Amino acid sequence: MKSLGQRHLGWPRSYSTSTMTERFDCYYCRDNLHGKKYVMKDEKHVCTKCFDKLCANTCAECRRPIGADAKELNHKNRHWHEDCFRCAKCYKPLANEPFGARDDGKIMCGTCGSREDGNRCQACYKVVMPGTQNVEYKNKVWHEECFTCFECKQPIRSQSFLNKGDDIFCGPCHEKKFAKKCFHCKQPITSGGISYQDQPWHSECFVCRTCRKGLAGTRFTSHEEHVYCVDCYKTSVAKQCNGCKNPITGFGHGTNVVNYEGHSWHEYCFNCKKCSLSLANKRFVINGEDIYCPDCAKKL
Repeated sequence: MKSLGQRHLGWPRSYSTSTMTERFDCYYCRDNLHGKKYVMKDEKHVCTKCFDKLCANTCAECRRPIGADAKELNHKNRHWHEDCFRCAKCYKPLANEPFGARDDGKIMCGTCGSREDGNRCQACYKVVMPGTQNVEYKNKVWHEECFTCFECKQPIRSQSFLNKGDDIFCGPCHEKKFAKKCFHCKQPITSGGISYQDQPWHSECFVCRTCRKGLAGTRFTSHEEHVYCVDCYKTSVAKQCNGCKNPITGFGHGTNVVNYEGHSWHEYCFNCKKCSLSLANKRFVINGEDIYCPDCAKKL
């Protein structure tokens, strides 16, 4: 459909009644035009009969001559009777209405032209009429009420939105469906966050289970899927060394632990009670809460 055009309406031609005393005749039939109506055509005087027969334009719709007494409309070298200048689709008279001229020569009113050639909504496939509220995205168009979130089905309107493939999501639904979820509270992480053991956490969720102190940027450890600061782990969780009676934290010196029949020792504390020989990975004898190498045990 081409852009709307302008009509040129030719009202019935201006006729004069001659008052000349000298003779003047029709250019074609030589009939005397004194006191008669005539038409000026290319600077020539033409009687109405000859004009209708020889000079009148042909109506593009009905293919009949547009006589001297008829109202004529023209557009881009094409001519119509006023009554013939109608929409090719709904037949609405267009003499005083906006119209569009299609490439195939048909004349249409704005409404029918838009329906015929206008953009179609990607959701309902109906024409998006000019002047209506619509959304254009990636060279596609939707009615405003058809541009909806794939998840909640509500119109996006003035909200921000994100796409996943060809699907459109409002911000909250995209966050709910695709955002990483905190390992602790299972809620989406919208910004920032901490990664620990390949699991995402909110910064405010990554706190000591006992004292609730934030652990980001500090030393901590984990136990049974919970995280603890060093102090709380020592006092609340860590096993006590059967030798030195201090907590076995796994921090710093002495990270290896020896376990035997429900008792635990720092590796550096697992020594013979008598000769202090380290018994880690060696045979030993236990007597009460004390451990001995085999040689010292024989001397007891």
